[in-house]
Amino acid sequence: MSARGFGVAAGLDPDVATPLAARCEELGYTSMWANDHPAASGLETLAAFAEGSAALQLGVGVLALDRHPPAAIDEQIDSLGLDRSRLLIGVGAGFSKKPLTTMREAHDELRERIPGVKLILAAMGPKMAALAGGAYDGAFFNWVTPDYAAAARGNVERGAAEAGREPPRVYGYVRTSVGADAETRLAKEEGFYRDLHDGYRKQFERLGQPPGTVGVAAENPDDADGMLAAYAALDTVVVRGLASARLETMDRVATAAAPR
Repeated sequence: MSARGFGVAAGLDPDVATPLAARCEELGYTSMWANDHPAASGLETLAAFAEGSAALQLGVGVLALDRHPPAAIDEQIDSLGLDRSRLLIGVGAGFSKKPLTTMREAHDELRERIPGVKLILAAMGPKMAALAGGAYDGAFFNWVTPDYAAAARGNVERGAAEAGREPPRVYGYVRTSVGADAETRLAKEEGFYRDLHDGYRKQFERLGQPPGTVGVAAENPDDADGMLAAYAALDTVVVRGLASARLETMDRVATAAAPR
């Protein structure tokens, strides 16, 4: 059975993020995740999670290297007082013209400049997934179906085999909404990403799924666990809760999607 993490958008109010982390730890989640975007720092949100939890791993998915040089990432980790042994630092190429080359060439500098953390590579295409398997501490998938996750995991394992190492852990966001308007909220979130940039456009083309269907929309909260279980190819299913930024609504999704 896959482990479960819980993910939110960066910038969540610490008055919500800190008790949410405590609640997720109580529910049996193994990690808390935040994305990162120009308007809010994912690492700052991890610091709020750290305040509310004792043992959860803390993941950021992901820091784009066109905005976050490795040395700057390391400095921010120190300035926030984050425990490196708990960190899962997701990294990606951002808007680089040659993302695969960028992440292949960045690997050694990332290892040198950000010691003591696990480096997780954002991987949507097959070549990036193989690179994650061959060199990084994990692969992070975004916007995948259960079948696509299984195929992408195969690419991670192939890259690991070619490098003569054990396959690293595979993580992935699964957008999850519960309640009467679950399908509407999933469709709105997916619609935003489908045309956000060329990388996402290519990913949704690979999936070939109708709009509004990539993720979990459970009108009955009791159905959420079974729907998430379909993502068995992921070692850690990161439940990206689609709810308003209030503790009670986040808690509703976290409880419905909690590991059983």
